[in-house]
Amino acid sequence: MWRKVLGICLAMSMMLLLSACGSEETATYKGEIDTNPDKGLEVMGEHVTYDPNHLVNDGKPVELEWWLWDAPDLFGSIAEEYEKIHPNVTIHIVNNPWDGFWTKLPLALQKGKKGPTLFNVHNSYQHLLLTYMAPYDIDVKDLEQDFFTAKSHEIDGKIYYIDFGIMTGAIYYNKDMWAAAGLTEEDIPKTWEDFREVAKKLTIQENGKLIQAGFNYNGEFENLMQSISYQYGSTLFDESGTKPTITQEGQIKAVQMMLDFYDKDQVGDKDFGTDSAQSFGQGQSAMVYKWGHFYGYMNTNYPSIPYGTFEVPVVDEDPFAYDRYNGESTPGINKNASPEQLEAAQDFIRFYLANAEKQKSLCMNYSLFPANNALREDEDLLKNPAIQAVSEHISDYIWPGPMPATLGDNLKIAGQDIMYNGKSIEKTLKTAEDIIKVDLSNMDFVSSESLYHKYSQHK
Repeated sequence: MWRKVLGICLAMSMMLLLSACGSEETATYKGEIDTNPDKGLEVMGEHVTYDPNHLVNDGKPVELEWWLWDAPDLFGSIAEEYEKIHPNVTIHIVNNPWDGFWTKLPLALQKGKKGPTLFNVHNSYQHLLLTYMAPYDIDVKDLEQDFFTAKSHEIDGKIYYIDFGIMTGAIYYNKDMWAAAGLTEEDIPKTWEDFREVAKKLTIQENGKLIQAGFNYNGEFENLMQSISYQYGSTLFDESGTKPTITQEGQIKAVQMMLDFYDKDQVGDKDFGTDSAQSFGQGQSAMVYKWGHFYGYMNTNYPSIPYGTFEVPVVDEDPFAYDRYNGESTPGINKNASPEQLEAAQDFIRFYLANAEKQKSLCMNYSLFPANNALREDEDLLKNPAIQAVSEHISDYIWPGPMPATLGDNLKIAGQDIMYNGKSIEKTLKTAEDIIKVDLSNMDFVSSESLYHKYSQHK
């Protein structure tokens, strides 16, 4: 079916925003009138339910804009399915590029009914968007029963968006190299000590020159460091959730472990290419640490490489957390929209959250472990190697909250200084911590680490 996609460039958007500064006038919509409340359709969902057999906006036409930055056809298919049930509601998909999205969106949200009623959210921009968002008109307990990460998004007893799926890290390994080294599935390591031995078997050197890296983490320093430090029980923020704590014993041990892979075990090298993704795709590295989006990267760029995945190894059998994760978010609702738009938007969000099949499509597209509990054992999703790798212990992954960019940026700089410039681990992490602390002092940020079910074990 033809999709109403509005391609809006930056210059045109700014002209429209300026023209909207005058007085608001009553909107005139050209959609159908719906006179049939009984659609003869079944109720969807488990705790968050959606009964299609009703009229929206009393069946009178209403139009919404839904802003997003990716996959307009996929998200548009959700809008189309909803429009079939409620033909008086028209949802215009507005696909903007990521670059500039977060500059344009807050301005557009101030336009009221002439701006977007729905908009896709990235949790790293929560601080920018929350002031414009209406909370979901859905019982919070129902959301928490259906979506296992929903509680981490609760703000003062309300929820403004949740995750439809989550992404985290895993180890990707080249199956041909694995077999050539005499390894089988029985050799998949559970601990980092076992991992080191496997990595040594996968490493090939000729005349003192590294030909094949057993393990390559180049380009992933800050991500892998966080993974391992959580396993040791160190958190990224203090108990207030507002101050960084990246100089704890766990962080120092994590960095030292990473250095030892290269310096002591010699299973890789900091100079063996800066991009471990490309090195893996070109058959130069046997194992890499990557997040779920790597599945799409490999299928697009290196479809002929046979690879498998396994869960990130741990420092002991009962880690504080296996790794951190991040979620892909459900849409926000613009609180400045008109009453009829808000009614339709709230109804659409309930439809969106009760529609497990559409959430499944989104998770398959982005290689996400589903946040909807009804999909946790879905066979199609578990065939995806990025999802399958983390499925066993997903409840023991931690979400730090909507991560401020300053943390990742400064950990990356710290990693470069430690790896390439030989700087002290303790002093370099302390420098990064001080910079992050200053940056966070100017932000209204509170970590979500304390919501993790093992947080009381944190020392």
